[in-house]
Amino acid sequence: MLFHPREPKKILGITFQGIFPKRQQQFAEKLGKLVSNEFLSFSDIEQKISNPENLKKIMPMIEKHIDDFLRLRLSDEMPVISMFIGEKTLNKIKGALMDEIENLFPMVMKQYAGNLKSELDLEHIVIKKVAGFSSDKLEEILYQIMSKEFRFVEIIGAVIGFIIGVVQIIITQLTS
Repeated sequence: MLFHPREPKKILGITFQGIFPKRQQQFAEKLGKLVSNEFLSFSDIEQKISNPENLKKIMPMIEKHIDDFLRLRLSDEMPVISMFIGEKTLNKIKGALMDEIENLFPMVMKQYAGNLKSELDLEHIVIKKVAGFSSDKLEEILYQIMSKEFRFVEIIGAVIGFIIGVVQIIITQLTS
């Protein structure tokens, strides 16, 4: 009853359809709201990408790139200037650039996060993806997540059905 029938079936004027296929759009909308409001907020993303600790992790890569640029590409791009710049001057330029990047990077990343927020609607993306799942895919995902619970429901249903059957047999025997 949870997944089948996937398409609505009319039997004696009553329409039957599995709960998840019938409510897939509502499920997608609730999940989209949940993900965008509770799990993955843009303020969390903004904090992570503008965090000075994260900047420190990528500074060695930026420093290597600037060093390679100043030592290799600058001489290719501007050979005359590179002839007059010594090691000491290159190190001063690199230090000044690294200080400027360290000051600029958090602001740039905050602005980037703001732009990303306006361009990227997480709720809409989740709704679209989940609503677009095939019923088979949705069933597979839910079974992966809740297989133990579904098995428990099946066993309880069988036990309750057995008890009701025994009670009906007893009532039938007593009234005949």
